[in-house]
Amino acid sequence: MLTNPIDHLAQITDPRRQNKNLLHPLRNILTIALSAVICGYLDWVDIEDFGNENKAWFAQFLDLTNGIPSHDTFGNVFKRLNQDELSQHFSQWINDTKLTHPHIAIDGKFVQGGHRSEDALQLVTAFASQTKLVLAQLDIADKTNEITTLPQLLKRIDISGSIVTADAIYCQKDITKQISKAKADYIFALKHNHKTLYEDVSLWLNTQFDNKKIPRVETIEKDHGRIETRRYAISTHLDWLQGKDQWTNLNAVVMVESIREMKGKVTTERRYYLTSLTDLTTIADTIRNHWSIENSQHWVLDVIYGEDAQKSLERNEKANKALLTRTALNLIRANGDEKLSVKRCKMRASQNKSFLEQLLFGKSL
Repeated sequence: MLTNPIDHLAQITDPRRQNKNLLHPLRNILTIALSAVICGYLDWVDIEDFGNENKAWFAQFLDLTNGIPSHDTFGNVFKRLNQDELSQHFSQWINDTKLTHPHIAIDGKFVQGGHRSEDALQLVTAFASQTKLVLAQLDIADKTNEITTLPQLLKRIDISGSIVTADAIYCQKDITKQISKAKADYIFALKHNHKTLYEDVSLWLNTQFDNKKIPRVETIEKDHGRIETRRYAISTHLDWLQGKDQWTNLNAVVMVESIREMKGKVTTERRYYLTSLTDLTTIADTIRNHWSIENSQHWVLDVIYGEDAQKSLERNEKANKALLTRTALNLIRANGDEKLSVKRCKMRASQNKSFLEQLLFGKSL
């Protein structure tokens, strides 16, 4: 089970002036906000109301001499908190649990759909597919991009022994070096951002696959009238690949052929990957698991927690609120009832203080 994250998050620098007019400790603000978000209260006004309705419960472990903070206080603090510092403490909280993460998927997500272009926020997150935990979050700053953000993200988590998967934008030589140095493996999608390499790899794999000269495994899925066949093929013979040594620990190239049949219509797509692995079964399973970040994180955040529905937050406030939501989701996944969906855990926590205590503290008070 995960420990109480407030012990880590409350170490962040309080952005407010430390004087006699400071009525509410940062720990109070973070604890009340996180507890409310776990229960599905997302608006600052709703969070204030949640605090007031549960004041006696919070008073068991918080100093509420000055009562519950107002919604304006919650909003102003989250606007001013240093999001990078908060993110670092979040990752340290996860690292301190000493959990193992066999597979870590990296992907970006727009928060709140970029309703106002000047406030558009894109976050890159690291997601453990087996435990379904968010391990780290970083904002793609205005003057940078996803390529320069990923190395910073990877430094915040322990990836040793893990397989890291990512889309083609992260398929970079320096990143393969960083992952290998950390004693981890990688599977990177390869697309036209490396035009020559893509053409060479795709030509080699297509030819070898069509002539049945390389190992392959096949899976078939049937769902709601759709039949999808996936064929995974691997080549560990790379002497022909120019510049191979520039990609650290590159041991194989992989092709995935997807054949979809629905209502008599058949479509075929081939995708290509660079990897440090050589076991095709492991590679195939990991590529399939990569997309759990869409279903188990992005979809849950948007549909269950309404992340795309809140349009009035400022950029820094969005990032900090997003981290709070991901903290709540981690607690539900790690400390909740595995028989219950995230939605049902959220509802149960709002109605049962013992269950909320289990989520927040790892045990009842």
